[in-house]
Amino acid sequence: MLQAVAVPVLGNVCHVFMHGLNCVQIYGAEKLHQVLENRMENKPLITVSNHVAAMDDPLVIAALLPPSVILDAQNLRWTLCATDRCFLNSVTSAFFKHVKVLPVSRGDGIYQKGMDMAISKLNRGGWVHIFPEGSRSRDGGKTMGSIKRGIGRLILDADNLPIVIPFVHTGMQDIMPVGAKLPRIGKTVTVLVGDPIEFDDLLAVGEKDNMPRGKLYDAVSTRIGDRLQKLKAQVDRLAVQEALQSQHYHDHVAERAAGIVQHVDWEALGMDNYMSIGEDHASPPRQEASSEQPLVEKQMEENSQDRYFQLGFSRESGIVSRIRGYHII
Repeated sequence: MLQAVAVPVLGNVCHVFMHGLNCVQIYGAEKLHQVLENRMENKPLITVSNHVAAMDDPLVIAALLPPSVILDAQNLRWTLCATDRCFLNSVTSAFFKHVKVLPVSRGDGIYQKGMDMAISKLNRGGWVHIFPEGSRSRDGGKTMGSIKRGIGRLILDADNLPIVIPFVHTGMQDIMPVGAKLPRIGKTVTVLVGDPIEFDDLLAVGEKDNMPRGKLYDAVSTRIGDRLQKLKAQVDRLAVQEALQSQHYHDHVAERAAGIVQHVDWEALGMDNYMSIGEDHASPPRQEASSEQPLVEKQMEENSQDRYFQLGFSRESGIVSRIRGYHII
């Protein structure tokens, strides 16, 4: 009963936080929505994604789903979390249990109770979300770690072969940086959902060649890793495009505002003594981008300009407001 209340409440709070206090751009969300709406009752679902920040789940998961879906606690995802992180005491253990989190122990391998519990959820037609890297990115989401074979076991040891939907995201490193206690607002997150990953050919080869189970696990994990890497490259490009479009939009708005102000007869309005318009100020010297600099920052620096305009409304008591923007060449 408590789970039926806790999961929708937490999910919708996270959904509002992501879409109301941050900007989330999602590509391909319909691929996940269609599976959630149309899969057969006993058909299991696994979603896999990169792991950038401590609150990727539930924030990104909630952002992907419409509130109406989040209200259905029974059909929402299960996920795994390390006992030394989420199950430290009776209070945190009770909380995570009621928001559909299963405990796993670091170092106990893929044949442990938590993995068995996840497989049992799949065997009942449930949805399990996994971070197949096994831990968060060590460089703020710039690269992905190796995919662990545990995801191979979940897929192959389920009674029915699950539908596997991959997605990747970038930007959560800004909402929840390493060491942050609380998530930040006003950030942009980009999410890309991919097509379902097929494994029938691997199963056929494994059966034909009598492939050892462990080797099959590795083959499945490798395929997932390859797909996630491709999606990661795509989502990084999309994030760059969004950043540049946003920059150009704000440049355009600021320039239009300055143009309007310059065409107003402020003297006739008796406000000429309160206006100050400055142009062609030299911007601060640009620093060379290092090879370690994120792609988004490099692209935005390459598209920034060396001139800007400044517009201020002032009174004797001081400046009231100011508009500052960069010229577009």
